[in-house]
Amino acid sequence: EVMAEQRELFMQGAVARDVDAKLATHIFDLMEKFAGYGFNKSHSAAYALLSYQTAWLKAHYPAEFMAAVLSADMDNTDKVVALIEDCHQQGVKVLPPDINRSIYQFSVPDEKSVLYGLGALKGVGEAALDGIISEREANGEFTDLYDFCRRSDTRKVNRRVMEALMKSGAMDSLGPNRASLIASLSNAVQLAEQNQKNASVGQDDMFGSSDEPDAHASVHIVEVEDWDDETRLSNEKETLGLYLTGHPISRYETELRRFTECRFSKVPDLVPEGERGGQGGGGFARYGKKNKKQYCLAGLLIGMRVRRTKTGSKIVTGVLDDRTARVEVVLYEDVYQQYSNSLVKDKVCVVVGSVSYDDFNAAYSINASKIYTMTQAREQFARGLQIKLDRSKANGSWSDANIMQQLSEVLQTYREGNCPINIEYNSGSDISQFVLGEEWNVVPSDELLTRLDKVFGSEHIEIMY
Repeated sequence: EVMAEQRELFMQGAVARDVDAKLATHIFDLMEKFAGYGFNKSHSAAYALLSYQTAWLKAHYPAEFMAAVLSADMDNTDKVVALIEDCHQQGVKVLPPDINRSIYQFSVPDEKSVLYGLGALKGVGEAALDGIISEREANGEFTDLYDFCRRSDTRKVNRRVMEALMKSGAMDSLGPNRASLIASLSNAVQLAEQNQKNASVGQDDMFGSSDEPDAHASVHIVEVEDWDDETRLSNEKETLGLYLTGHPISRYETELRRFTECRFSKVPDLVPEGERGGQGGGGFARYGKKNKKQYCLAGLLIGMRVRRTKTGSKIVTGVLDDRTARVEVVLYEDVYQQYSNSLVKDKVCVVVGSVSYDDFNAAYSINASKIYTMTQAREQFARGLQIKLDRSKANGSWSDANIMQQLSEVLQTYREGNCPINIEYNSGSDISQFVLGEEWNVVPSDELLTRLDKVFGSEHIEIMY
């Protein structure tokens, strides 16, 4: 109704100024088509100049440009995730934070790298970081964990701050690995506090006469086995808000490409242009008709909340992350009741649903009709699990009998699924293909694949789609 009123006023004014009515109608139609917002020339010129400048900087100084943009949005994790993926696509490496090299903002150590800014860490206050950076600039790099503890103001850089720095990877240069740094923290803090206490009263300790007062620090490092990938990534997620040195979805990427539509960064391409709503220039956005086509997408479930509508029904909203971007998934009560067991935080979810653009949140969302775990998705989409048994490359002591015994022992625990087992057997002279009976159908879980990998090697195991 408002646009209709504006059209009438526009036409009256145009005709009064001797503008042809047909031309005036065409002009208004153009403005209405572009979400009702018409750029005047000065506005367009300003945008064009900024677009040219930023495009030029990104093309010729990609690391510097991305460091600046990341620094500007370091408090917005969703944007940081997308920008880091953009860095990867440009061949710009994003280095983990480093207590001896990083500054508060993202910085550029060389033309192909961006160094993570300490200010983007969660659970580490600006005052603590200012003190750490000032101490480093005044007295040089920290040599080890004890040296860091000794030179830090423990009123600001407390144990919680140090743990966050370790979990993020910022203190990797101070010890053999992150797990060992955490294990050594109590001893290092205790020794540093004693050192500071002695210094405050003018008392020296048994190491005080050494020309290198910190030469004994390595004694206080408790060396333990490093964290596995899952623990390391989980701690990065806790302290950085994202997975930096890897992503839990990475192990599934090759497999997911076989049955999902696209990565989240390409989701806008799924929605027809006329249904994407208004997305720029401060115009009057229109929601547009929802695209009902069903797509299969996948991401890591990083958050979920439940709300009630005015009628009392339940709507569950989750956030999925596939390393390229984040997308919201919406489950109405009937879908949630059916698939609630498939929603596990920090696990990969495969979602089938329609995709639309939400003007209110200025983001794309998936209206889910089905949800699967990776195991369930394999059962739904896979043709079978293929195992390649190559006797010619097996250990010389193996016989056909003990190859099959090994296979039987591994599969036994995972039977009663619906995924067929396909065997490709190379005897050394012939290659045979056959399918085990239905009683050997398995649940194709990660645990099964891991056990098969250990026995036969990952190159001999494949989920077929």
